Amino acid sequence: MTARLRTLRTGRRLVVHDDSGNAMVEFVYLAVLLMVPLVYVLLTVFRVQGASFAASSAAREAGRVFATSDDVDAAGPRAMAAARIVMRDSNLDLDRRDVRISCSSNPCLAPGSTVDVEVAHDVSLPLLPQLFDGRAPATVRVTSRHLEVVDRFRDGAG
Repeated sequence: MTARLRTLRTGRRLVVHDDSGNAMVEFVYLAVLLMVPLVYVLLTVFRVQGASFAASSAAREAGRVFATSDDVDAAGPRAMAAARIVMRDSNLDLDRRDVRISCSSNPCLAPGSTVDVEVAHDVSLPLLPQLFDGRAPATVRVTSRHLEVVDRFRDGAG
């Protein structure tokens, strides 16, 4: 027999313990103990990184749409629609209060002026809302900012 055998004397009976197979149990226990937190961290990082990319793209597209609009009154809703489309492509929702648009000049779309767009999104962490039930912060706020220059050769009617 290749397995190491130990014998213990308990009273009158002789008890034989076989240690073969314990290494596999210990390996599985340690693998689960180490892999579950690692998988959770990776899922969290991927979710936050995806939301960061989406917020960056949404801010860029909203700024471009706003700066190329013909009318200041239509520019805001068009920019919001563009930001929502980009976020929806990443399966994320965007509220109106998560988008902030400001201009460097008055009128807003004057040639050569800049449009500053900031998009923020709260990323919920996996399993935390159910686990802590409001006792700990279960979101990470991702913010992106884009500065778009209005074409200086456009007509000044905007």
